[in-house]
Amino acid sequence: MRMTTFNMVRDINGFNGFGLPFSTHKYQCLLSADVEETLVVPTTGRSDYPHILAVFSTDPGDSVWVAVNEVAEVPTGSFSMSTSELNPAARILNQGDVLSFITSDTVDQIGVIFYAVT
Repeated sequence: MRMTTFNMVRDINGFNGFGLPFSTHKYQCLLSADVEETLVVPTTGRSDYPHILAVFSTDPGDSVWVAVNEVAEVPTGSFSMSTSELNPAARILNQGDVLSFITSDTVDQIGVIFYAVT
């Protein structure tokens, strides 16, 4: 199945109206505390769209840590370097990248929608 291409809807003046089409590649997961879950970024099926835009969604107040091609980590103690990001909104990825998710909350829902981009 070909991936939905990223194409923002423009308003009457030609400005970006943030109207995304429904994607054909949507994933969801119920995260449990301190249990890593992974998701492989799908392929676009098109050589003219080599990259993938991942749009993440969580419930307000959830703490979901996400890493790409690394193991997601929940923070501990004082500041330290990390491979993880807290509740990213959207990121550009490569086909075949592996996303890692983790939470310290009892349970969190996460959704990931993928779009093909140039």
